[in-house]
Amino acid sequence: MNKPKNPTEREVLVAQIETEASRKARARRSADQGVWFGLGMMGLVGWSVSVPTLLGAGLGLWLDKNHPGGRSWTLALLVAGLTLGCFNAWHWVSKQDREMHEQPGGDDE
Repeated sequence: MNKPKNPTEREVLVAQIETEASRKARARRSADQGVWFGLGMMGLVGWSVSVPTLLGAGLGLWLDKNHPGGRSWTLALLVAGLTLGCFNAWHWVSKQDREMHEQPGGDDE
């Protein structure tokens, strides 16, 4: 009779150790992207959201002052700037995530 090919406890342990070792080696290779890289990325995300939001609010204030009407341009353009800023931040973060996972040895499995 043929034995089923279930991995033994030792094989499972070896696979777990290999996965952990490759994860640690990858962390050592990217050690230069430590705290400062994270703070820089937070700053980039913050600016990419706040600048369009403030520009939208400023343009809305100018439009409300020079072309008064029944609607608030300030509120509309503030929301538009915030939406644009959030999309911009999402773009930057997904780009960085993609670059991290495309590095050689980036797969955990």
